[in-house]
Amino acid sequence: MARSCTWSVFRVKDEQRAELSATDFRSDTMSLYRNSAWFLKGMTEFTRSAFLTASKLFVEKDLEVAMAGRSFMITGANSGIGRATAMAIAKRGGTIHMVCRNKDKAEEARADIVKETGNKEVYVHILDMSETKKVGEFAEGFKRKYKALNVLINNAGSIMSQRDVNAEGLEKSFATNVLGIYILTKSLIPLLEKSADPRVITVSSGGMLVQKLRTGNLQSDRGRYDGTMVYAQHKRQQVVMTEQLAKTHTNIHFSVMHPGWVDTPAVANAMPDFHRSMKDSLRTPEQGADTAVWLAVSEAAITNPSGRFYQDRKMVSTHLPLAWTHSSPLEEQELMSLIEDLAKTFQPH
Repeated sequence: MARSCTWSVFRVKDEQRAELSATDFRSDTMSLYRNSAWFLKGMTEFTRSAFLTASKLFVEKDLEVAMAGRSFMITGANSGIGRATAMAIAKRGGTIHMVCRNKDKAEEARADIVKETGNKEVYVHILDMSETKKVGEFAEGFKRKYKALNVLINNAGSIMSQRDVNAEGLEKSFATNVLGIYILTKSLIPLLEKSADPRVITVSSGGMLVQKLRTGNLQSDRGRYDGTMVYAQHKRQQVVMTEQLAKTHTNIHFSVMHPGWVDTPAVANAMPDFHRSMKDSLRTPEQGADTAVWLAVSEAAITNPSGRFYQDRKMVSTHLPLAWTHSSPLEEQELMSLIEDLAKTFQPH
């Protein structure tokens, strides 16, 4: 099966099954179930038509709000969902801090946002989220320069086609999708806590539904490296991090969301076969960004409990039925401890 369709129905040849141990066979059977259930769910809930159906129940006035005087940091804001989110919030008068890796693309996106919205309070910050030490340094510098941050939107993400490491020796996908988000969020919490109505939104993925939390291979240095499954595992870790941070920092509203299957440059580059076969069914970046914008600006969003997972403006389960992807409190605490220990290594002195 093509690599980009790993999240589709997973099949194992009959002759291969004969070679599997009983444990491996049970694991493979569960993978078959999870991926089959996920794909069927995706076809009914994650597509463009599913968004159009869900949007019929949206409350329009939820987004009829003025955001002047409120500041928003959005990572990966120069394209795709991040750019659409920045555009939508800028239209409502919010101050936008675009955190991007590529300066030229970021400046181009900023110019387009300013031109379309008339909002000049849009600022570019250059940061590669995979460069772990620099993430902490950036956050500390931001806190020194700015007096408030109302909303942090962790949007930047990475799917690697093969295992690679950053300058600190950390697997790049983990550094970007998990550790970088943790360091940025934890470092900015003091600033968020001093600001009015603080919120943290993380753009996750429905792909995490096929993954049970694993804490024994955070660096993906054992076994075959499957970039899409590594990415899905990281998205599961994001959900757990959001739940745990919400318990610890009760005066900040945390949320994590699935944008659906969205037509973005990242999807086209990382999963070309999936993108090609599903292109007519993929959501626009604006549709993918809708729930993130709703979580960031609406009063309705914060009437819900902190730490929950959202899809199309609704709280939804973080597990497929009968998929055995639940983790124990001990496993969740172990993840947080491992990430915290890694983060301390790269804290600015």
